[in-house]
Amino acid sequence: MVICSSLDEVRENIDKIDKQIVQLIAQRSLFVKQAAGFKKDTEDVKAPKRVEAVIEKVKKLAEEADVEPGIVEAIYRTMIGAFINMEKKELEKR
Repeated sequence: MVICSSLDEVRENIDKIDKQIVQLIAQRSLFVKQAAGFKKDTEDVKAPKRVEAVIEKVKKLAEEADVEPGIVEAIYRTMIGAFINMEKKELEKR
């Protein structure tokens, strides 16, 4: 754990983490696009059981990482919603 000695240092560290997060989202996006290719219709894209399984998994991961699970859940629900919209667009292109 890094202990910062100034607000500027805190912000620099957050900026570094943000860059990593965006890179990971980009990687996840590539897999989501691939998944869309295997799905037949919007019901397959929505996959509510899969969504809830992912949410439960990340909440457990959050607890293990000592992060508020509600924060992680909110972030993931937003991210999954955006990816579902992306998958629907991929489906429409066919």
